[in-house]
Amino acid sequence: EDLREESLAGLEAIGFDGYAIGGLSVGEPKEDMMRILAHLAPRLPPERPRYLMGVGTPEDIVAAVARGIDLFDCVLPTRNARNGWLFTRFGDIKIRNAKYRDDTRPLDETCGCPTCRHFSRAYLHHLQRVKEILGARLNTLHNLYFYHGLMAGLREAIAEGRLSGFLAAFRRDRASMLE
Repeated sequence: EDLREESLAGLEAIGFDGYAIGGLSVGEPKEDMMRILAHLAPRLPPERPRYLMGVGTPEDIVAAVARGIDLFDCVLPTRNARNGWLFTRFGDIKIRNAKYRDDTRPLDETCGCPTCRHFSRAYLHHLQRVKEILGARLNTLHNLYFYHGLMAGLREAIAEGRLSGFLAAFRRDRASMLE
């Protein structure tokens, strides 16, 4: 932590427009990442964007925003979509699983994306099993819509002063459908 503070002091002297935090997302324990963010984020200039590199699970994004992080990048929503792993308000769905073969419900009944409005879990399961490129496209569309909505919800909750309520609802909803 001392080296991070020394590095931050040097970066602040240069006067960058924003600050990137890296080296926390590949192979490091989540507890270490959250501890370092809790230590570092309050020391970053509040008027500058804070970018956490390579972090992308919904849970990690929400936890990092709660600690003061603003920006993220990650391949997770698109890579997972291509492999049939879909993010929903109530947990993750691995659409290749046989239990979705005859499931006529949308991926997430609370989601307004075109995939959820027009296609069933059974159809998406079929597309994934036969390796039809349309499946990867529909899955990607859904995952990106989910992430966009997650970030919009976080921004709104922060602006309205109800982040703690958002965090509690997010954790409750995501834990409700563990696979």
